[in-house]
Formats: sequence, structure tokens, C-alpha cells
Amino acid sequence: MAFTESNMLPIGTIAPPFALPDTVSGNTITFDDIAGEKATIVMFLCNHCPYVIHVNEEIVRIALDYQPKGVGLVGISSNDVENYPDDAPDKMQEHARQVGYTFPYLYDESQETARAYDAACTPDFYVFDGSRRLVYRGRLDNARPKTDTPLTGADLRAALDAVLEDREVNSVQYPSGGCNIKWKKD
Repeated sequence: MAFTESNMLPIGTIAPPFALPDTVSGNTITFDDIAGEKATIVMFLCNHCPYVIHVNEEIVRIALDYQPKGVGLVGISSNDVENYPDDAPDKMQEHARQVGYTFPYLYDESQETARAYDAACTPDFYVFDGSRRLVYRGRLDNARPKTDTPLTGADLRAALDAVLEDREVNSVQYPSGGCNIKWKKD
């Protein structure tokens, strides 16, 4: 698993639409379905990446803290499940329940959604405001596996708080880093 950083989609980008199967409910979910009144977080995740495993607790805390404030969330896995079967939809469903995701966990089999978001790694975080414009992309915080840095979600929380308080989101944004998305071979 090669360490890969975010591609940093340009600020102001309108949220690309998607319609993907939710591995938990079995329903097809669109951006419209998960969009929050105030903000929406789109997260590219997977089951087996140690960087995602490391931040899962904080992702769940952020969901619990911000969903009641009008923030929508979605997790999307775009990995090639033929070569990475731990990320298959049935395992995604099990994983979501095990870690306590309170948001849909979608499977991007075609990988078109990951390409539309210019996603590069897991985890990769995108925050869109109520007008669906990208205001933040990058890391959760500066904690990484095998370090003593505590998980706080500081970077993502600061962006969400700014949106909720109608303030400008800090323009200094750091890329997320983790496992590369496992692209299908042509």
C-alpha cells in the first residue's frame, strides 16, 4: 500500500453528482439524498486501509457531533474488489455496522465517482457548503497510525465550524494521506 496524498480538487468546485448503492440499506443513494442543509461531507474510505482504520473513531464522533447541526455525510469506497476482496460490498456492510457509521457507505464499482471527485487516497475528505460548493478538501487532522498524535479531527472540524458559523474556511488546507485508491486495471 503506497502512501498517497489528496489531489486537492479546486475550491469552489460544485459537488459532482452520483447515484451509488448503499451497502448497508441496499438503496441507491444520490448526492441529493445525503446533502445536508448547511454542509455535506463526502469521504472516500475503505475497509482495510490502516489510515482509515486509524481515523474511524473520529469519523464516527464527527458524524454524531455534526449530523444534528444540518451536516450530511457519506462514505464511498471505490477500490477494485476483484483484487482487494476485503473491500467488497458485503464486507463494507459488515464494517459499517461494526465501526458504527451513522451515514450511508456507498460502493463505487465503476470508480467514476472517485474520478469525478479526483479522489486519490483513503481517507480523503471533501466539505461542500449549503450551495454545494467545495470549501474544504484534505485531511481530518495531523494524526497518523503509529504516532502519539491524538485524533481530534481538528482540520475537518474547523472547516465545518466555519461553514456553520457563516465564516470563510481557512484557505490553508493540507492534503489527506493514506492508501492509494485501488484502481482497476484496464
